[in-house]
Amino acid sequence: MNPVVVIPSYWTGHDEPSTLGEVGVYDYATPITKPVPELQTCLESLEGVRGVLRVIVLVISEASCAEGARARVNAVCRMHPDLNPLVIGAREADLMARAISRVSPTMMGDVVSLRGYGAIRNMGLAVAAALGHDVVVFMDDDEVVADENFLINAAYGLGLATRQGLPIAVKSGCYHNSEGSAYATEEKPRWYDRRWSKRVEFNQMMHRLQGGTRISRSSYACGGCLAVGARAFCSVPFDPFITRGEDLDYVLDLRIYGYDVWFDQDWWVWRKVPPMREGVDLFRQDVYRWEYEASKLQVANRSIGLHPVRPESLRPYPAEWVSPGVSRRISTTAFLRTIGCKEHRRYLQIWRHGHAEAREWAAREGESYFRLQTYWSKMMGAIWANPVLAQELQRLGGVVQAGEERHG
Repeated sequence: MNPVVVIPSYWTGHDEPSTLGEVGVYDYATPITKPVPELQTCLESLEGVRGVLRVIVLVISEASCAEGARARVNAVCRMHPDLNPLVIGAREADLMARAISRVSPTMMGDVVSLRGYGAIRNMGLAVAAALGHDVVVFMDDDEVVADENFLINAAYGLGLATRQGLPIAVKSGCYHNSEGSAYATEEKPRWYDRRWSKRVEFNQMMHRLQGGTRISRSSYACGGCLAVGARAFCSVPFDPFITRGEDLDYVLDLRIYGYDVWFDQDWWVWRKVPPMREGVDLFRQDVYRWEYEASKLQVANRSIGLHPVRPESLRPYPAEWVSPGVSRRISTTAFLRTIGCKEHRRYLQIWRHGHAEAREWAAREGESYFRLQTYWSKMMGAIWANPVLAQELQRLGGVVQAGEERHG
């Protein structure tokens, strides 16, 4: 195997969080003025991991601080030359976009880019393919690896098949918190969020995954501890049209096209969980997310040639969140938050109009991912181990050491 570690790294030019709810605004971004950024700690932990051949860092930032973010990432990566870091920012992304447009000129929009959770994941897959890596191991930059066998565990079983002949093409580990637990804290939700909390269902699922054999079929994927083999990522892209939750959505995408995500209970990373983003903007983003998921599954389940994915097969989580019944859950929560939250007028607007707009959008966009999928394999095949593209990516994205000059 020829694995590569891919780390999306999100940056901002200010200390205050941006408003959620739009593509290009993320749950957490590192201020470029932060003395010790999360990426630095993450890469330091990877220094102790056996078998790291290359680390690809995807730099995502607002246009106003793009140069500063790139400079910070370059500085951090210079401290870790043994990781063979490659930085993918705006100029490398433009190179990839031009290469893809030559192969698939009709491919829609920014499906491989540094904007939007799913498109960012696709950028990692595309760069890995161009460099000829047959396994992509995704991490987040706010994680720490504590096991020198992290990559060995990532590759364990990958590319093999179960006793039933099912291919193990994608694997997920999980996050451990500071107490060493993979479970979510089951705090009692506020009265108006009783139908919006997912912690109990998540913990039921995690209990099931950790109670049997080392590797088991999963309805969950942890985007910061995810290994994707070329067999899968050359066939199935991430969904660039979803507002958030692209890792969980990838479980559905894979099942639709005949693959599964497999959970490895011996593979994990430490993660310092950032403060939860709350409020009406996050809620609106989730309204669009869950309506879109339900709509997409309905399209897939009535399409000839695709594998049906019934919400019942995803119990205990996320079954209730990807079924048509999620609309009632959204409506109930929006109404209760109208009564119980300070931003009651904005929640009232979602209850009265915003929810219907989200359903209409989801109905229109439910087929978008399947149109993308028809181009994906051709595109990945054309850029796979492309020597010209790979050389140019390494020339542009290679980290120049202090005192050196880049020519060309």
